[in-house]
Amino acid sequence: MLLHGAGSSLHAWEGWAQALRGERRVIRLDLPGFGLTGPTPNGVYTIDIDMSVVIAILDKLGIERFIVAGNSLGGAIAWRTALAYPSRVEKLILVDASGYPFGSISQPLGFRLALVPGASWLLQSTLPRFLVEEGLRNVFGDPNKVTPEMVERSVELTQREGNRRAIMDRFHQGRRGNFAQRIPELKLPTLIIWGGKDRLISPVNAERFHREIAGSKLVMFDDLGHAPEEEDPARTVEAVKKFLSLP
Repeated sequence: MLLHGAGSSLHAWEGWAQALRGERRVIRLDLPGFGLTGPTPNGVYTIDIDMSVVIAILDKLGIERFIVAGNSLGGAIAWRTALAYPSRVEKLILVDASGYPFGSISQPLGFRLALVPGASWLLQSTLPRFLVEEGLRNVFGDPNKVTPEMVERSVELTQREGNRRAIMDRFHQGRRGNFAQRIPELKLPTLIIWGGKDRLISPVNAERFHREIAGSKLVMFDDLGHAPEEEDPARTVEAVKKFLSLP
């Protein structure tokens, strides 16, 4: 199960999905409020709701045990799911995952505007292409790897009815509860993948995950940014294959 980050979609995992599907069943989804899934009926966005969606999909598919990987927000959903359903999560893969205080060096302009009351109201009605492109370039270690196709897809997905409002709602509702203190409770095989040029969630967090999850393995890609699975899928998925003991 592959879980994308905030403002992203299941397309972020295309490279990994293609590389893994010959050996594993790969499931991707657009999380509530993103992609084609669209907003929740009540406009509430919490990781508890995200987890319930993940588990409901797996139940519907008849999958009892699974490996979960998540980037950024998806990473937080992944490790929270592993805590909540320890008998169901076989292994955990954290990719520039959220969980601790960010320590951001640079946040996309759209993220910053979302916290400004007047501007956030405006962004519910329109999300200019330049903001979408700036956001993508901000999360890549090498901004030149952002293609026009990536930008166009992201622009189109933000235009799905209710998505812009959902993004604003997520920002303003924030996170509830301090679950980071429970990270040391994770007792399962864990791979941590991080981009050394992540300007949104500092690589210091990678070291902390590694330190607090006993027996975890950390692989740092010094030249990649906040979304290494999308920026260089071929290289990053090799670490996954090794972790899963795949050829």
